[in-house]
Amino acid sequence: MSGIAEFRTVVLDCPDPRGLAEFYSLLLGWPVTYADDEWVVVSDGGAPKRLGFQRASDFRPPTWPDLERPQQLHLDLTVADMDEAEKQVIEIGATKHEHQPSEDDSFRVFLDPAGHPFCLCRA
Repeated sequence: MSGIAEFRTVVLDCPDPRGLAEFYSLLLGWPVTYADDEWVVVSDGGAPKRLGFQRASDFRPPTWPDLERPQQLHLDLTVADMDEAEKQVIEIGATKHEHQPSEDDSFRVFLDPAGHPFCLCRA
């Protein structure tokens, strides 16, 4: 089935595009492929795996699970060793969210340096 459009980029608003791009570059092993003061992209080098980071001077991070500012979007990332991956993401600037809804530890919720939630998921 063909669609109307092809997927290009997931874009995250943030106060510091370069800093957040550097975090995701370390997390995913993708290099920064474009950068200016307002917009930075990391990519695996192929299409369409790209994350963009756009400056939003009035950015307010999600407060999930509080619905005042829901998560709106989050990334699920697969890892081979959950404990090792948790240690590594914290070392590069993530924080483990206090709310961990997985009852069987099949995923763990973290916040990137700008406060966007993302999950590490067991392979």
